[in-house]
Amino acid sequence: MRWGKAGKPGLLFVHGGYAHAHWWDFIAPAFAADYCVAAIDLSGMGDSDYRTKYSADTFSEEVMSVCSHAGFAKRPIIVGHSFGGLVALKSGVLHGEKLSGVVLVDFPLRPPESQKESDSRRPLIKPKEIYPERSMALKRFRLIPSQPCENEFILQFIASHSLAKVDGGWSWKFDDQLFKGFKSPNISKHLSSVACPLAVIYGERSALFPPEIVDHMSRVLEKKTPVHILRGAHHHLFLEQPLVFIKTLQKLLVQWAHPKDKIRPSKIPQRGATL
Repeated sequence: MRWGKAGKPGLLFVHGGYAHAHWWDFIAPAFAADYCVAAIDLSGMGDSDYRTKYSADTFSEEVMSVCSHAGFAKRPIIVGHSFGGLVALKSGVLHGEKLSGVVLVDFPLRPPESQKESDSRRPLIKPKEIYPERSMALKRFRLIPSQPCENEFILQFIASHSLAKVDGGWSWKFDDQLFKGFKSPNISKHLSSVACPLAVIYGERSALFPPEIVDHMSRVLEKKTPVHILRGAHHHLFLEQPLVFIKTLQKLLVQWAHPKDKIRPSKIPQRGATL
């Protein structure tokens, strides 16, 4: 998926786990006037092919490959939501010198012990269901973690691009073996190796940002790292508050494009606080 003209500064959106590029269809066009914008289908998700094994390094290589072939000028910026934030951050670790920045959207930086616990709670691998009718599958579409979202038309649009015709009916496009044997990297350890600007946007009510995670991120992020909190928003903040998210990201990109207008250093805010 691509918007805008080739030759403009690059902006790549990376979706979350089990998701796909169409999650960004209501966001990406808002940046096309100033950027050449693209959204990726990571392998094993969306319309990309499956692999026998997946890793953060492999996903990072896919991201950089898209950046190389999307017609981006100069060093692009990568915006990753949730699991896509892990991929974006890993890209910053491995290829930061080729990037102008990485934006983590509701991706928590957990302590190693907390990350191990989170990985252990990952749902068991099980075969995807096959639904005899497409309408039945659409009714089963849910946001994970569960949250309110008044923009039902957006959810239905995303769900409609999440399904594929298979033998016996309809099923989800993602590889149900996606996280089999997947090992999460020690992100906190890698933070010091990110060789490009870093920023964070997260939802005030996100289930992934309990107080202990907010406290940890306050300690490990550099003071110059911009942190933006969307009041009242949950994990899928850009579906819930698309216009607010767009405005927040646009402001951040303008600040990065004009570094003389220094961003005031700040600690990550406590839940309920604003920037």
